[in-house]
Amino acid sequence: MVTVEDFASPVRPTWCTGCGNFAIWNAVKRALAQVGLAPHEVMLVSGIGCGSKLPDYTHANGYMTLHGRTVPVATGVRLANHGLRVVCTHGDGDAYAEGLGHMLHAARRNIGLVDIVQDNRIYGLTKGQYSPTSDRGRVSKTSPWGSFELPVNPVALALAAGATFVARSWSGDLNHLTETIVRALGHRGYALIDVFQPCVTFNRQNSYDYYRPRVYKLQDDPNYDVTDKMAAFAKALEWGDRIPIGVFYQVEDRPAYEEQVPALKAGPLAPRPLEKLSPEQARRLLEELM
Repeated sequence: MVTVEDFASPVRPTWCTGCGNFAIWNAVKRALAQVGLAPHEVMLVSGIGCGSKLPDYTHANGYMTLHGRTVPVATGVRLANHGLRVVCTHGDGDAYAEGLGHMLHAARRNIGLVDIVQDNRIYGLTKGQYSPTSDRGRVSKTSPWGSFELPVNPVALALAAGATFVARSWSGDLNHLTETIVRALGHRGYALIDVFQPCVTFNRQNSYDYYRPRVYKLQDDPNYDVTDKMAAFAKALEWGDRIPIGVFYQVEDRPAYEEQVPALKAGPLAPRPLEKLSPEQARRLLEELM
């Protein structure tokens, strides 16, 4: 039986005391254990940033790639070995600045990834520059007169791109966050979870006290239909004094991308024995890679 302790690492996190990443880290481990995935069955892929350190602190397969390139690398992992459950963990700068195009294409392709975005609405690792999800008017080190830009809406963008699972949670509710990740792990195809993650050092505005009275759970309404895309869009546009969290949209009517690739019909590529290659195939493969 898999337990949370199986994912324990001797490496201690360097996050600030009170950082929302601690809850995300714990929720990921709890969710993986809850669905019965062992550490060797998981690949955590991250980019660059505070949140992207999560694989370093988790006993599982992990890969830290370039800033903004989390999703394409995770896509390659999933196509090479779809026997692994591939989970992306990266921040809003990594995901929605350099990485935004990758997210949109992964969503429309329906790649089998769980994409957890630690959205603190600021660049934390580089000490407090405004990010793609920062509010208009946000004063930061790179916007001393206030940001002139409108923030992106990750939930609406993912819906428009064709994502089959779109959710939002926040670091102040560990149980809700864990349940959301569990649900995403059971989804067939691309799953985005945008997680409000307070940065206690560089973003004092979007704090725990800011979110706590504002967030409400979509799934508390028994009449909310997660298969209704127009209802999901309407909820995605809600902002201000009331901010919805939960699963906005989930459908299982499209196969995952990797399920449709002819070369993968016989199973994952990674464990296939190389001795089955003919000498000519081996020669061509070596020429291509060397």
